[in-house]
Amino acid sequence: MINAKSCCAKFSPYLLSVLRIVVGLLFMQHGGQKLLGYPPGGQKVELLSLAGLSGVLELGGGVLMLLGFLTRPAAFILSGEMAVAYFKVHAAVAFWPVQNHGELAVVYCFIFLYFAAAGAGPLSVDALRKKG
Repeated sequence: MINAKSCCAKFSPYLLSVLRIVVGLLFMQHGGQKLLGYPPGGQKVELLSLAGLSGVLELGGGVLMLLGFLTRPAAFILSGEMAVAYFKVHAAVAFWPVQNHGELAVVYCFIFLYFAAAGAGPLSVDALRKKG
């Protein structure tokens, strides 16, 4: 009989890396829209503004997450950015995230907090640096 727990457990570190890569790619898009106007659909912002700072954190932090480089400190900073974004932008509109459209900020906040604790996983620059 196949033990599903032990079968899936060996893939867990790799799925951590896959999650980090996907989240990094998705997060980069937010910064890309703010700073570069790409992908289309977002509004470019002034670099020397709060939205510009968030764009720099999102694009640069997304790249760090994608590569798995300096993952723990980057994720900690990005988690804080998303907490600030939620309370500064979304919570002022309504109490519940589903009402104030802040679900994504909350999810990003806690995913980044998880990466700050768990690290990047084996498919990362951090893992390569640890081996060498």
